[in-house]
Amino acid sequence: MAYCSLAQARDAGCTGEDAEVAAWISAATERITAYTQQLFEPTVAVVVADVAPDGTVLLPRHVRSVTSVTPVVAGDDAPSLPSSAYRVTSADVLGGVDAVHLRWGGYDDLVVGAESYNGGWRGLFDRWGAEQARVVGEFGYATVPVLVARACALLAAHIQAAAAPSDADSTAAPGLDVDDEGNNVKIEDTADEETTPVAPSASTGSTQVDALLVSYLNRTSLIGGI
Repeated sequence: MAYCSLAQARDAGCTGEDAEVAAWISAATERITAYTQQLFEPTVAVVVADVAPDGTVLLPRHVRSVTSVTPVVAGDDAPSLPSSAYRVTSADVLGGVDAVHLRWGGYDDLVVGAESYNGGWRGLFDRWGAEQARVVGEFGYATVPVLVARACALLAAHIQAAAAPSDADSTAAPGLDVDDEGNNVKIEDTADEETTPVAPSASTGSTQVDALLVSYLNRTSLIGGI
C-alpha cells in the first residue's frame, strides 16, 4: 500500500534508488494512516462499531464490500451472520451513508438463534447481549485523493531529509560516524538517555503535510487487520 508514486516522491525531493525511495514512501504512508486514521486505498480490514436500536451499524470508513458481520461478545464465539441478514450502504452513492443495516424483521429457521420463533436476527443479537458488531470487509477510498498523494510525496522527502544528519550534527554528536556522502554509518547506544514520548498520531512530523491532511482526520473509530 502506497499513497504516492516513485515519480511523485522524486518530484517532491526524494532521492536514491527505486527501492530506497519506495521505503521512504512506505514510511510516509504509515505515518499518514496513523495520523488521519483513514484508509486511502481499498484495504481489507476489520471495523468494530456500535449497533443502534434500529439495527444500523454506522461504519467509520468508506466501505467497499463486506464479507462478514459478527456480534461482539465475550469469548468471540458468536456466529457470523449470513449475507441475507444485513444490507450494506455506501457514501459513494449520493445521499448514502457507510453502514451495515441489520434486518431486524428477518429470520432464518436454519440458523440457531435466528429462528422465527426466537425473534429472528434481533433475537440473535439480544440472545448474545451484543451492543457492537465486528465487520470484516474492504474499506477505503477507491483512489488516493490528490492532496493525500501530494502529502505522501512531501512527507517521504521530509522523512528522508530528517534521517540524514548534517555536517554540523555529526560534529556536535560524537556518536555519529558519517561517510563521505553524508550517510550515518554508526550510532552509539543511547538507550539510557531520557526521551520524551510523542503520540504517533499527534502529527505526521511535518506541519505542511498536517495542513494538507486536516480535512481527512478521523479520530472517532476503531480499526484492525491492517
